[in-house]
Amino acid sequence: MREYLVVFLVAASVTYLLTVVAREIALRTGAVAAVRDRDVHAEPIPYLGGIAMLGGLVAAYLVARELPFLATSQTFVFEDAGAVVVAGALICGVGVLDDIFDLDALTKFGGQVLAVGLLIYSGIQFRFFYQPDGVQFALDAGQGALLTALIVLTSVNAVNFVDGLDGLAAGVVGITAIALFVFCYQLSVSNGATRATTGALLSAALAGICVGFLVHNFHPARLFMGDSGSMLLGLVLSASAISVTTQFSSDDVAFGADGTRASLLPMLLPVALPILILVVPLADLVLAVVRRTRAGRSPFAPDKQHLHHRLLEIGHSHRRAVLIMWAWAGLIAFGTVYASLQTGTVVYATIAAAFAVTLGLTFVLPVVRAPRLLDDLPDEPREEARDEPRDDAVDGASPAVGGAPGAAPGTTL
Repeated sequence: MREYLVVFLVAASVTYLLTVVAREIALRTGAVAAVRDRDVHAEPIPYLGGIAMLGGLVAAYLVARELPFLATSQTFVFEDAGAVVVAGALICGVGVLDDIFDLDALTKFGGQVLAVGLLIYSGIQFRFFYQPDGVQFALDAGQGALLTALIVLTSVNAVNFVDGLDGLAAGVVGITAIALFVFCYQLSVSNGATRATTGALLSAALAGICVGFLVHNFHPARLFMGDSGSMLLGLVLSASAISVTTQFSSDDVAFGADGTRASLLPMLLPVALPILILVVPLADLVLAVVRRTRAGRSPFAPDKQHLHHRLLEIGHSHRRAVLIMWAWAGLIAFGTVYASLQTGTVVYATIAAAFAVTLGLTFVLPVVRAPRLLDDLPDEPREEARDEPRDDAVDGASPAVGGAPGAAPGTTL
């Protein structure tokens, strides 16, 4: 555990320091988010935060290779983690080019596919699932590659889509990464398996880079992550979850804490984790498509009716809207992990109580007025962008695959 804490701290520290460098690069290259009537930021703000995040991820990986316990663990841990770092660098590079030059959707999608292909070529893909009785359900190479591509590409664009308020995407992914780390580590402890796993290593580093970036990105943000950051976070998060299927045996996955059988089907858990963890942005995605098609508009047409916009409309401040969505992400992520490791009435009662509290915070706070701690403080003076902002940039990220110019930051639709 101590070595994972070191990985977390290194990732957070390096990301925090490199964010200043990334901001300067964004200003010099003109990668700046313009302000439009549907945006929530009041002045142009640079992006390219993904550069700092990638630096933190690489630093954490290099330091982990020198730590006594992790360094003497199975070589496949660092082989798999190294492949994820390289794939992350590739997809981050595509995002940087898009933030600066505004790549078309097809080119950006091609970059995402290349990064996923690198993961699959390196062996990070679904190979088999275990049914509750321990029977193995094998996938052929084509099926495993297709399912892996679907999960990774969905995660990449879901994180890109939720990047609509200061600190929202980094906070959601950071909370999710912590939950995934708890799952991987507790699964190892409960089953007496090695605690050195790719999932635990990557999720600890991912949580660190999110925390380090949030210092600069929480409202009022001084830097946006852009596509370079959102796509990197989505890829590392999904790859961490997929690695669970390659490094745990059937017994390890089928049994949770205290030798109890996991309450969720082990066969579906590796697929369900990244999807359930990102259910908030995915729900926003589905609602946007339904809303726009019912109105007779293109599903790619931008609007200002996303979940975070609705929270602002019902009376939440900018910061409180972000905290509310963090709470929902935490409920889903930790609830999924808790229900996967434990069984019994107490588990579901706890999750139900947490759901009731989160629901109350969402709809009651705007009525009773929140404490001053949760309200927006006056915006601090921010340095003006020194370059002419791009006309198509919105909220710190350009549209993702299938997106439209002017969509919400990094949105897919």
